[in-house]
Amino acid sequence: MRLTVYLDGIGLIGPGLDSWPAAQPILAGHAAYESRPLVVAAPQSLPPAERRRTGLAIKVALAVAFDAIAAGQLDARQLATVFTSSGADNDNCDAICRTLASDDRSISPTRFHNSVHNAPAGYWGIASGAMTPATVLCAHDASFGAGLLEALTQVAVEGLGTLLIAYDMPYPEPLHAKRPLPAAFGIALALMPVRSAQSLAQIELELGDAAPDTLADPALEALRRAIPAARGLPLLQAVARRETCRVVLDYLAPLRLLIQVEPCR
Repeated sequence: MRLTVYLDGIGLIGPGLDSWPAAQPILAGHAAYESRPLVVAAPQSLPPAERRRTGLAIKVALAVAFDAIAAGQLDARQLATVFTSSGADNDNCDAICRTLASDDRSISPTRFHNSVHNAPAGYWGIASGAMTPATVLCAHDASFGAGLLEALTQVAVEGLGTLLIAYDMPYPEPLHAKRPLPAAFGIALALMPVRSAQSLAQIELELGDAAPDTLADPALEALRRAIPAARGLPLLQAVARRETCRVVLDYLAPLRLLIQVEPCR
């Protein structure tokens, strides 16, 4: 079975990839990639109390989500959401583990509140006013592929525009030694059932077993391999190049996502 949707908006943030507009010439091969530390502000659309509670994971997820909405000129309140991450708030995970290993095992309400995997979806509802369905996934290194497949399925079955938000952040030591994610990273895709004036590309997806695409730039390829959320970079590269092509993305081995990309403009 093939799933067909239209990509109307993109949000992107990562080291040296400050936004989708800034990243397009890099992914298209017209500008050199230079890694830089990531700086993400808390979303001003959150009330002050909630804004103070947000960690890096939530900041990244909401930043790319709002960028994709703005790029596609969409109303967040009309879109379902699919949040996907291999680990979510890893700083919070580390802090809770340290507390539970100490003599005082009292967990703060804020840490407990942010420990659930669907915390970014909750903050998104507060920040955007969206009351549409939200799905939250985790599939280790296949998290981007699992989220993309879920989002496309929802668009195809429900006929409802869906916003995919894929995000990851590094663990502190000693967890970093066991799960070495080098940086925070986020991708958001606004996926729609019909073509519009804002549509960037038509995407048609099916399952297969071909080898996943890699990136020619060694530094970008290192990001793709190291950060699950960055496994979507070959798809964004095809969109940036305005190419009609097939892209193969990682999923649950031995399955892969075979994506036919056709530019709309």
